[in-house]
Amino acid sequence: MNTIEVTFVRIYLTEEKGKKHALIERLHDEEKVRGVTVFRGISGFGKSGHVHSSSLLDMSLDLPVIIEFFDEPAKAALILEHLSTVIEPGHMVSWSARLHV
Repeated sequence: MNTIEVTFVRIYLTEEKGKKHALIERLHDEEKVRGVTVFRGISGFGKSGHVHSSSLLDMSLDLPVIIEFFDEPAKAALILEHLSTVIEPGHMVSWSARLHV
């Protein structure tokens, strides 16, 4: 089985911030990453300690959102540099991985 080195990136947001759509557009249209997956959480909290969660009573629209993508290490590094101007510090993580091709 052949593998190539990639960098995997995970970005943590909340729906309330309204950045999800613009970020996905940018990753697709401008950065042209290999692919993007968006996960909507049911509960979570960050440095503020405020818990964002859903319930049948309030149907919150401020839930956690995780955006993931991977690409070649040099390209991912450049994308991370671009995104550092629009994503708050401490909301992006990345690590090396192998893509099985």
